[in-house]
Amino acid sequence: MKDITQLLHAEDVKQEKFRNELKYICTEGELQIIQARIQSVCKKDIHAGLTGIYGIRSVYFDDPQDHCLMENENGNDPREKFRIRIYNAQNNRITLECKKKERAMTHKDSCRLTLEQYNEIMNGAIIPRENQNPLLRKLALQISSSALRPKVIAAYERTPFVYPAGNVRITFDRNIGSSTDFDGFFEEKLPLRPILSKGQHVLEVKYDEFLPDFLYRLLELGSLRQTAFSKYALCRYYSR
Repeated sequence: MKDITQLLHAEDVKQEKFRNELKYICTEGELQIIQARIQSVCKKDIHAGLTGIYGIRSVYFDDPQDHCLMENENGNDPREKFRIRIYNAQNNRITLECKKKERAMTHKDSCRLTLEQYNEIMNGAIIPRENQNPLLRKLALQISSSALRPKVIAAYERTPFVYPAGNVRITFDRNIGSSTDFDGFFEEKLPLRPILSKGQHVLEVKYDEFLPDFLYRLLELGSLRQTAFSKYALCRYYSR
């Protein structure tokens, strides 16, 4: 895949607002229909390269009691979870993220990590320091106080589209799989265990205050049903 030297704009800039996030489980045929409808009005993300696709891998963290997993299962509100994300298995752009959910909306804080910081985090050796980025310090404190540790890798291929009005982002996530091979996080080929049935993928629609009506109509298919889909939870279930 094309080398990515920058994260997508929506994930590179700190998001101050909570956003709406809709998720649907789709077949490949349904994704093809939706893509044919929206590609004339929505632009492909410029960071996805010529193919319009990039690979995402995220390491998710939890404590020994699996509080994040249990909160997800119980639908706790508010809740949050930490993850470290890379693109196309490259180590030149490593991002720490804390994704929060509150009142059915999401918010994401993020900061860059060096490879050295990544290794310290993965080994549970990161030390809270006053001059650290606040998000990194928060994770370091949770690692030291709550024994937060890496639990699972979620990996998939994403095809993203954007529409400026409403700050809309429509993504097709294909071939979602899980792994606990943390040593292979940056390897080009990482063996994965599928978390969905063959031929099933995920459509995500994210936006700020509103989703334009015409886009909503383009996304409508009689077979689509909104779901409370969690990549983290399913990857945990299928990595045990």
